[in-house]
Amino acid sequence: MTSSDSPQRRGFGVDVGGSGIKGGIVDLDTGQLVGDRFKLPTPQPATPPAVAKTIAAVVNEFGWSGPLGVTYPGVVTQGVVQTAANVDKAWIGTNARDIISAELNGQEIVVLNDADAAGLAEERYGAGKDQTGLVILLTFGTGIGSALIHNGILLPNTELGHVDVDGKEAEHRAASSVRDNKGWSYQKWAKQVTKVLVAFENALWPDLFIAGGGISRKADKWVPLLENRTPVVAAALQNTAGIVGAAMAATSDVTH
Repeated sequence: MTSSDSPQRRGFGVDVGGSGIKGGIVDLDTGQLVGDRFKLPTPQPATPPAVAKTIAAVVNEFGWSGPLGVTYPGVVTQGVVQTAANVDKAWIGTNARDIISAELNGQEIVVLNDADAAGLAEERYGAGKDQTGLVILLTFGTGIGSALIHNGILLPNTELGHVDVDGKEAEHRAASSVRDNKGWSYQKWAKQVTKVLVAFENALWPDLFIAGGGISRKADKWVPLLENRTPVVAAALQNTAGIVGAAMAATSDVTH
């Protein structure tokens, strides 16, 4: 199935994670998946050739032959991976776009940071819909991923999780993994999140923060405890945001 088979504007996205690689067809008018997503386990070790083969298997499940968007958990410039904080170091310096395309008979590939993809999707279809100005999505997980979007335009590859906040990297201070590892209450963790958000807002003056990551599903337990000045809302698209944002990027559907 390709985008030409339907009057709907459709795209295809693949979201590469540490435990699973999932993909699906996206209706670009609504931000909804067309049918079910398909997921395969992330190969271990998650080397570039092994991951590329798994991505191809996900895409081939749908018979998709149009442009393809793929997320990667790190910095990607011109299709080349620059960082590998939480994945196999063999990725660094790899042209992800080329290696994935080779597994799919030369298919057109766009590779982007996973938080950037989630940010695009949330800004267009989710918690940031109809929001003007600067929207910052932060994914709270093992680390802190970030996406900066100004009036629908993405500033790619921001790494706010690695910014120093009062002598410690932001993600070492306020990732959800820190709360888990230290056994903190939501109240204690929220104080650290507040400190990080205040540092970001003093430097960037955003109009909205969107809180993503698994812990966003429990936003009612900690977002009301935050004491920064900028509004904070929970991400709306949850597990589909990466797929949707990747599909948007692959079709250049990233501006209003």
